[in-house]
Amino acid sequence: MGLVILLILLTYIVRISEAQLRVGFYAETCPDAEAIVGSVVRQAAASNTNTAPVLLRLHFHDCFVHGCDASILINNGPDAERNAFGHQGVGGFDVIDQAKAQLEAACPGVVSCADIVALAARDAVALANGPAYQVPTGRRDGMVSNVSMADGMPDVSDSIQLLKSRFLQKGLSDKDLVLLTAAHTIGTTACFFMTRRLYNFRPGGGSDPAINAQFLEELKSRCPENGDVNVRLPIDRGSAQAFDNQILQNIRGGFAVLESDARLYDDEGTRSVVDSYFGLLSPFVGPFFETDFVESIVKMGAIDVKTGSQGQIRRVCGAFN
Repeated sequence: MGLVILLILLTYIVRISEAQLRVGFYAETCPDAEAIVGSVVRQAAASNTNTAPVLLRLHFHDCFVHGCDASILINNGPDAERNAFGHQGVGGFDVIDQAKAQLEAACPGVVSCADIVALAARDAVALANGPAYQVPTGRRDGMVSNVSMADGMPDVSDSIQLLKSRFLQKGLSDKDLVLLTAAHTIGTTACFFMTRRLYNFRPGGGSDPAINAQFLEELKSRCPENGDVNVRLPIDRGSAQAFDNQILQNIRGGFAVLESDARLYDDEGTRSVVDSYFGLLSPFVGPFFETDFVESIVKMGAIDVKTGSQGQIRRVCGAFN
C-alpha cells in the first residue's frame, strides 16, 4: 500500500512539473534555439555514427540523478557527479558544449543546459529514424553536483525488483521501465558489462540461463573470458542502427545482450508490457511502441525539473555561474 501511495504522489509531482514546462518556451526569447541544437546534433552525427545513442543515454543519466537539471555536465573535479561509477561510458558532453556556445552567441543567458540535453536527445531519436516529438522546455540548471548523487543509478546487474523500485522512486511505471529500456534499440555496449552475465552469473561460474543457447556462443566469441573488455557490440541484435521495437522482440526470444534488458521478461508486469507490442491486432489497434515511447521519455524529462526562479541558466554547461 505504501508503494502505491508513493507512486501516486510522485506521479502528481511529475504532472506539476510537466505543467510548468511548455512546448515553445523559447519562441520569443530565442526563436532559433531548437534549430540550433538540431543543427549541432546533425553535424556531430555526420562525423560519429554513435552520436544518437550517446545523446539519448546522456538525457537518461541526467534525469535519473537529482532530476533533469544538467548536473551530469558539471566538470569541477574528481567529486563531480559525471565521475560516478554509475555514469561509466556516458558521453556527448562535447556536443552539448557546442550547442551551448552557439546559443550563447545567439541568445546570451537564455537557454538552459538542461533543455539542450533534452532537445539533443529528441533530435538523436529522429536521426535514428525514431519518432519525431515535441519537447516541453523551460528547465533551469541545477546548482549541485556530487559523485555520491549517482549511487541510485540503475545498473546492468540489477534484479527486476530493484529496477522497478528505482523507476518507481522517479514516478515511472513498469510500462515506462520497459519503454525507456527499449532505448537500447540503438547503440553499443562494452564486453566489460557482459563478463558477469557470461561467465560468473551463478555462484561457481556459469552463464545466465535466459540467454538463447546459440546466442550464448555468439556472445562468448565476441567477448571471450579474460579477453579485451573494451570491445564493443550492438545492444540490439539485428537492428542496431534503427530505432524500432526489435529490442523487445530480442528480449522475448532470449537474444537480449544486456542482463538488465533480459530481466524485463522475469516479471509478470513488465513481461506483459513487452508482449503487448506483439499481439495479433497490435499493428492495427495498438498499443503502438513509438507513441508510447514518446509519452515515457517526455514523462522522464519532467522528473524533478527546476523552473521559474529555481536554479540558474549556466553560461558554460560544465561549470556553475
